[in-house]
Amino acid sequence: MDNRNDIREFLTTRRARISPQQAGLPDYGGHRRVPGLRRGEVAMLAGVSPEYYTRLEQGKLAGVSESILHSLAEALQLDDAEQSHLFDLARTAGSTPRPRRRPKQQIPPSLQYALDAITGVPAFVRNGRLDILATNVLGQALYSAMYTDESRPVNIARFVFLNRRAVDFYPDWIRAASDTVAVLRAESGRDPYNKELSELVGELSTRSEEFRTRWAAHNVRRHTTGHKHFHHPVVGDIELMFNALEHTADPGLTLLLYSAEPGSAAEDALRLLGSLAATPDQAGHPETADATE
Repeated sequence: MDNRNDIREFLTTRRARISPQQAGLPDYGGHRRVPGLRRGEVAMLAGVSPEYYTRLEQGKLAGVSESILHSLAEALQLDDAEQSHLFDLARTAGSTPRPRRRPKQQIPPSLQYALDAITGVPAFVRNGRLDILATNVLGQALYSAMYTDESRPVNIARFVFLNRRAVDFYPDWIRAASDTVAVLRAESGRDPYNKELSELVGELSTRSEEFRTRWAAHNVRRHTTGHKHFHHPVVGDIELMFNALEHTADPGLTLLLYSAEPGSAAEDALRLLGSLAATPDQAGHPETADATE
């Protein structure tokens, strides 16, 4: 097992989205058998021979120099997340280790103490597979709909694609679904032999056509900062800002912090959610019946 298929599909989907005009090339019209750029056009833009680029698109990135990877990223107009993904694919190309199961990730007590000390905003720790491994009280209250699923750890991707409540919880479900898959796809490039991640992807691909279609698109993204819109079952619509911080002491873990604009309706909603979370069974835990498809 290796990542040649992922390399080939990533490169072909990237060149398929670029027209000759977007690449600054003349378009003489006529029928194109494939959308976007031809292999020879990408080769010319990257400064390599057509034969060499064909080898790259066959998945043979092992040993390719950084300068060629940068040239290829420029030719394909990759953004930062896509360029990082390309380098990850090249780093693991040619290796064929057996998929390995990771030791169960343990959250250091000091990290849980830090989460517990954060009382004004939701905060949680997740791994690259999007398992929620630790949270503060307000974080669990915000994600109460996810905790109706009995399986542990709670997994964001499984909730998005397999739980009917996700469409209500995420008013822009299409964006949430696409972002979720893009984060998982980037993680698979960094760690292609993670057995737990492969099992999750296999489960979601089998059970969800929406996931399967997005996974085949090979889109990747970084999940570091931005806005998220939720519809909480108790406090209603709430739009929050988020920041994701890598936990350098334990690579693979990410701390996410949500916040609200001072004086906004979202800040009022967080205060209400916090007061409800302080009272058992008041933070919004819908009935679990019919939670999953």
